[in-house]
Amino acid sequence: MADEAAGGARRGGEELEAAAAAERGPGAAYHMFAMMEDLLEKLKLLNYEEEAAALRRHHLRPLSRHYFALPINPGEQFYMFCTLAAWLITKAGHPFEQPQEYDDPNATISNILSELRSFGRSVDFPPSKLKAGYGEQACYVLDCLAEEALKHTDFSWKRPAYPTEELEEEAITEDDAELTLNKLEEEIEEEETDNEENFIDLNVLKAQTYRSDMNESTKQEEILESTTDAAEWNLEVERVLPQLKVTVRTDNKDWRIHIDQMHQHKDGIESALKETRGYLDKLHNEISRTLEKVNSREKYLNNQLEHLVQEYRTAQAQLSEAKEKYQQGSGGVTERTRTLSEITEVLEKVKQEMEEKGSSMTDGAPLVKIKQALTKLKQETVQMDIRIGVVEHTLLQSKLKEKSNMTRDMHATMIPETTIGAY
Repeated sequence: MADEAAGGARRGGEELEAAAAAERGPGAAYHMFAMMEDLLEKLKLLNYEEEAAALRRHHLRPLSRHYFALPINPGEQFYMFCTLAAWLITKAGHPFEQPQEYDDPNATISNILSELRSFGRSVDFPPSKLKAGYGEQACYVLDCLAEEALKHTDFSWKRPAYPTEELEEEAITEDDAELTLNKLEEEIEEEETDNEENFIDLNVLKAQTYRSDMNESTKQEEILESTTDAAEWNLEVERVLPQLKVTVRTDNKDWRIHIDQMHQHKDGIESALKETRGYLDKLHNEISRTLEKVNSREKYLNNQLEHLVQEYRTAQAQLSEAKEKYQQGSGGVTERTRTLSEITEVLEKVKQEMEEKGSSMTDGAPLVKIKQALTKLKQETVQMDIRIGVVEHTLLQSKLKEKSNMTRDMHATMIPETTIGAY
């Protein structure tokens, strides 16, 4: 199916291209051939066969006159297109890396088109047109790059220098009676130039033509009344006949030959058209009769199968309604499924909390820990009572000691005063 779709798309693209070419004119289909010939001449001016190292390295054959105009080998043509484009871009002054065989074609085409736009050239076609490696777009890209390369190399077109053609001298008989077509043309041209140089008087011209007509009429009468012997006349004609031979040279550049060829081709086309017109008319009639039969058969089938078509349409309507109901039902099911999943999650959390509380209520480890903590608190309380008793005892001893010291000091101060009063 994919191949059929691709083939259909390709045929559709070809039909669109043919329609576009028909809109541009009858000669649009042959424009790429002329463009390819111009491209080949420009490449020869750039010495592409000698300077393009990639051609010698990969043993690619030289280009023919219509290499990029016709499909020959798409893979080879695309690689040749990329190689020549890279070489021409480098030749035009923009460094460009030569593409390799396994490079991405899309990236290579994008780089070539970006370089072409940098030269100020317009690109009004999709890049996919260049993947085939041939066609009007490929010729256009290479032609533009070749022109830029010629500009960069300071190449300029000169006026053509036509070589002087030396006509072969023919052997002329001793009596100079043999004439050539070239001499006749030269004499006619000299007479025409002489007549153009002189001023023409209409009255004089009429008089001359009248006299010439009168002379011709008299000559004709004299010829009619001739007494020359016919045998002698035939002998004289046979004697001078070789000397009256006119040699006509066939020159392919002569416009008369071109006109004769055109007339010959026209006669051939008309004769071929007369022969083929009957076949074409017969073919047209057969096709018309076949189309009429097909139309009548189609109408008959439509009439015979009308009830089946109606049933099919009814079934299609019921199917669409069922699909719509199914979509609505599936939407409700998904919503309820999501609600169920949320409720299930909440239930799992509640169950987990109940299990934790139940395990904590049945487990005696907390009671043991509480008892151990109480025992430890009692021991610490006893130790604190002992320390408090020791501290109180120490404090009492210090108070008693201090009191004894105070009493001793008081007695010591009272004894000297009594002794002094006695004296």
